[in-house]
Amino acid sequence: MKKLLLQLDSSSHPSVFDRVVAFDAGADEVMSYGGVTPETVRDLVHGAIFTRGPKHLNNTAIFIGGSDMAQGERLLSAAKKAFFGPLRVSVMLDSNGSNTTAVAAVAKMRQAIGSLEGRSVVVTAGSGPVGLRAAGLFAKAGAQVTVTSRRAGDGTLSETIRQRFGGSIREVAMADGSGAAAVLEGAEMALNAGPAGVCLIPRAAWVGRTGLRVVADVNAVPPLGVEGLEVMDDGATREGVTTFGALGIGGLKMKVHKACIARLFEKNDLILDAEAIAELADTL
Repeated sequence: MKKLLLQLDSSSHPSVFDRVVAFDAGADEVMSYGGVTPETVRDLVHGAIFTRGPKHLNNTAIFIGGSDMAQGERLLSAAKKAFFGPLRVSVMLDSNGSNTTAVAAVAKMRQAIGSLEGRSVVVTAGSGPVGLRAAGLFAKAGAQVTVTSRRAGDGTLSETIRQRFGGSIREVAMADGSGAAAVLEGAEMALNAGPAGVCLIPRAAWVGRTGLRVVADVNAVPPLGVEGLEVMDDGATREGVTTFGALGIGGLKMKVHKACIARLFEKNDLILDAEAIAELADTL
């Protein structure tokens, strides 16, 4: 029986990247739909779950993507509501690659430093989809997490992360790289999760900083998010600090992504969101 993946993409055109990865991960057919809204999810999901008996539904799965993670979360909620009884299939959410990228970044940094319990970590642009999930995973593992955003927060961001992941979170305003040195004071780890082509951590902010042991950047578009790193860094030592660039993190991201797609076809009741994807990554 063929392994069929239903690709639900919130963007107008379904992601070619996600489609290619799905085939490379073992899907026999990928049925791709773009411009999907929460209102249109139910009928698409029902088309996937009514065509095979419950014993064979592990051969059908759903991947939710698109450029907007918030919309992806709404699509995931709608998909789960469309299931009932044994008529359900496994689902993976990875809009804009945010979940797999965050998981890979956290895993790389943890590998470099050991246990995250009690470690102090700064996540710049923590209000974005990658930053929010990375901060949450750090906090869930016991780290003391500081997240930055461009505007002074009212505690909403930290409370949002805390409600889902638990742990210790504080948020600070950092409009641009000029504030990075002050924010990094006392940090052992730093992860830039900012937008492409924006440097949020200048070289002077991290080089020579006492106690800083690991720095990572998920931005691959020049100028890089952390000045002085290289996109291929994968545990390189620079100025006495272990560094990870976007492509160094990207290798593990791709491995995790493919492993998740393969896992979808093992059972028919998996929901692979950030936390479950992180658990799977720990087994790789």
